[in-house]
Amino acid sequence: MKLVAISGSLRGASLNRRLLDLSLRVLEKEGAQVDRVDLRALELPFYDGDLEAASGLPAGAQELVARIAASDGLVIASPEYNYSVPAVLKNAIDWVTRAKPMPLRGKTAVLMSASPSLVGGNRGLWVLRMSLEVVGVHVYPDMFSLASAQAAFDDAGELGDEALGRFLRFVLTGFARTTRLHAQPPA
Repeated sequence: MKLVAISGSLRGASLNRRLLDLSLRVLEKEGAQVDRVDLRALELPFYDGDLEAASGLPAGAQELVARIAASDGLVIASPEYNYSVPAVLKNAIDWVTRAKPMPLRGKTAVLMSASPSLVGGNRGLWVLRMSLEVVGVHVYPDMFSLASAQAAFDDAGELGDEALGRFLRFVLTGFARTTRLHAQPPA
């Protein structure tokens, strides 16, 4: 099982990057091969139909399209910006949806967020879920939102609350099982 991992935050010390790191360790134990995408390194311009018409997909978008096409699913940890999705993540999705064939259709995805707020970034995940489902992504039913995330991780990068850690593993192992089923060719 091959997974593309994306953080919706560009910040190096992002709580969502920490949650993604922890989640990828769990998924690798489940046998996943992980391709971690750095949205900053892709240098994607803001989506612009005139730019697309003049020169096609930019190199960073082509790279992201290829990496998603080679995967079975996506693992996304994203902050909530003003009750919504960070512009950098939404922009990446917009560029990918312009590719022919569009590589997101039929992929699975698991969505997570980490936030210092008491809501844990959950509202932004619902907006992200809609953006992905409308283009044919099978978003795993359970999402994981980590509230008060600035105090949630121990020195080893694990969740200090055992119940939260069990729930995260439950979500991720269920997602891995679902992704394996989706990735199998029909009999």
